[in-house]
Amino acid sequence: MRIIPKEMESLWTLFTAPVVWALHFLICYVGAAVYCAKSNQISFSFEAVRIGVVIVTMTALALIAMSGFLAWRQWGFGTYDPPHDDPTGHDRKLFQGFATLLLSGLSFVAVIYVAMPLLFIAGCAP
Repeated sequence: MRIIPKEMESLWTLFTAPVVWALHFLICYVGAAVYCAKSNQISFSFEAVRIGVVIVTMTALALIAMSGFLAWRQWGFGTYDPPHDDPTGHDRKLFQGFATLLLSGLSFVAVIYVAMPLLFIAGCAP
């Protein structure tokens, strides 16, 4: 039994990880900017923002990991070595899976880098 159906592997999976990273970036930075701009009007502390960013980060990493797994499965679990440059449907599918896997890895690292300022920022500057 498959948890994720094979039909999910399409051209849309290529864009999934970068879109998740972009949404994560927007949520984290816009959320922190709005909090810092309106901190005197908001009843919760910066720790709540920090916890929210951690939750959003874990969700984004899980979605990107799922996208990476789909890409790895589409690539044939690494059994076919690149380059996949023959003009066949099989090579196109392998290339798409490999490219999606690379984009998933890049997006995974990018999400971690977006969340890293939480380690250094104690709150909003006056």
